[in-house]
Amino acid sequence: MRKIYLEDTPLNEAQRRIANRISFQPQVEVIPTREALGRVTAQPIYAKVSMPNFHASAMDGIAVKAETTYGADEQHPVRLRHLVDYVEVDTGDPIPNGFDAVIMIENVHQIDEETLEILEAVAPWQHIRPIGEDVVIGEVIVPDRHRLRPVDLGALLAGGNVTVPVFRKPRVAIIPTGTELIEPSENVAEGQIIEFNGTVFAAYLKEWGAEPVYHGIVQDDYEMIKRAVKTALQGADMVLLNAGSSAGREDFTVHVVEELGEVLTHGVATRPGKPVVVGVIEEKPVIGLPGYPVSAYLNLEWFARSLVYHYYGLLQPERQRIKATVGRRIVSVMGAEDFIRVTIGCMDGQFIANPLTRSAGVTMSMVRADGLLRIPPGNLGYEQGEVVEVELYRPLEQIQNTIVSTGSHDLSMDVLHSLLRKKNPERFLVSSHVGSMGGILAIQKGEAHIAGVHLFDEESGEYNQSYVEKYMKDKEVVLVQLVYRQQGWFVKKGNPLGISSVHDLTKPGITYINRQRGAGTRLLFDYLLKQEAVDRDGIYGYSREAVSHLSVAAAVAGGTADVGLGIYSAAAAMDLDFIPVAEERYDLLMTQAFYHSSRGQELLACIRSEAFALEMEALGGYSCRDSGQIVYSAAMSEI
Repeated sequence: MRKIYLEDTPLNEAQRRIANRISFQPQVEVIPTREALGRVTAQPIYAKVSMPNFHASAMDGIAVKAETTYGADEQHPVRLRHLVDYVEVDTGDPIPNGFDAVIMIENVHQIDEETLEILEAVAPWQHIRPIGEDVVIGEVIVPDRHRLRPVDLGALLAGGNVTVPVFRKPRVAIIPTGTELIEPSENVAEGQIIEFNGTVFAAYLKEWGAEPVYHGIVQDDYEMIKRAVKTALQGADMVLLNAGSSAGREDFTVHVVEELGEVLTHGVATRPGKPVVVGVIEEKPVIGLPGYPVSAYLNLEWFARSLVYHYYGLLQPERQRIKATVGRRIVSVMGAEDFIRVTIGCMDGQFIANPLTRSAGVTMSMVRADGLLRIPPGNLGYEQGEVVEVELYRPLEQIQNTIVSTGSHDLSMDVLHSLLRKKNPERFLVSSHVGSMGGILAIQKGEAHIAGVHLFDEESGEYNQSYVEKYMKDKEVVLVQLVYRQQGWFVKKGNPLGISSVHDLTKPGITYINRQRGAGTRLLFDYLLKQEAVDRDGIYGYSREAVSHLSVAAAVAGGTADVGLGIYSAAAAMDLDFIPVAEERYDLLMTQAFYHSSRGQELLACIRSEAFALEMEALGGYSCRDSGQIVYSAAMSEI
């Protein structure tokens, strides 16, 4: 008599049964990067190209010259002529020469075949993805000894890396079942359900290191399902059947497995996820997954993921969850489950989670993520200081051994990370670019271990100390000299526009790209404008912001800007000419507690090393003549 009722087998018992029954023979192979999900890298991988490598439209609409839209409002509409004042573009299209902004198609009114009308002006580079928005050439994409995740693969390919060494993956057949299922479509009739679980399964399997093979939808017919399973077994190491795993009238999975092989488990003691079938046919595992998505994904992790790691002979890593304090306010939307990529730092035994960019086009936000914060429906978000649960993308030990750096962007952070790893492979350094003022505030609020700062004080003519004294009155901090660096104008080779001073930036046709508010480079630029009595309103592109020196250089190299202010090494990386403006002092701000800690002393040893000086000065535009010296301390006698 066939078994028709579900069991309540403990989950670990069901996993033990299938693991003890199956014996895989893994092999080694070398595969392309796009097939390298879940593999471990042998060396750091750097971006070879920028992504995107052309300035692209971020919207469906029309490309325009921003200045032709100025003054447009409901009382004074502006009319634009086809091919003269605008051209049509779709999302992802290159921006034609002569245009520097995009207006969404919803915001234009067609007058006739050759004329459009707009009611609102646009800013330069609005709705345009500039070169290097996602990945900038020269960036470290992933470090060595890193298990590759889905987002890593996208970033690696986007950065021009097309191959990596890997182990052969197990082939896993995916068979969705259900008469009501249809392939993904925009047209769905009543009673039809789009089959999307197969796509989710495939993505998860790739992430875990398996090769998914999608066999297509099979109707709820016993004989058809049986034939599909027999066919799939010929070329697969494992078979997944989706839906039909319960004990209903058209739930055939358990009976097919029972006829062709052996049912080890039918139902586990979990909610959700109970209706699962685990069996063996031809000495290969066959898993019947529930049709409901949440139950299906949980069982996929419990059984398919476990078997993939069993195939490789590897210990399956536990997905860690930690309690973390929200470092900055995170806003969500009512009625949506929000997934926020976060960085996590451990400061004085407390985990601090800060959100990364939520822009849809920036892959590197996932590459840099330490974890995932899930905001359930009905929750509008979290205020600073609230405690939340975070699922980790990186091991907890790595986060605890990570020095969190924030503040101004500088290539010295990458050099220090490399030197730290050579000295202590368990030590990591991660940095985010929020500007010098953002770095000071992060130290003030206990959100980072160190902050790179280079804030020029107009009154004293010095860097950093006055700002630290102002904002760190009640904090015992240390300011350590890192490097001196040259700031100057980034221009194309040969300086074709003859840029030599801030006055040249006001010439007609000159496009500038600025740094974000709070960045030391922006403060220096504003100081130069003030010294030369130049009105910022006369500089085309003043309000366009970039978050790093490399991004500024990428914009000039890509032709979306004619000039920008930044450090020499970034100009050299993009093969640009560099016109020196000033030498500045770039310091690291930290608490005295971190300075005296083992991590702080490891970092100071690297900063004061000959290797650091050699690598930095080889980049050009740097001097390490005072690297590691104490510039300021709230209690100098304690240092």
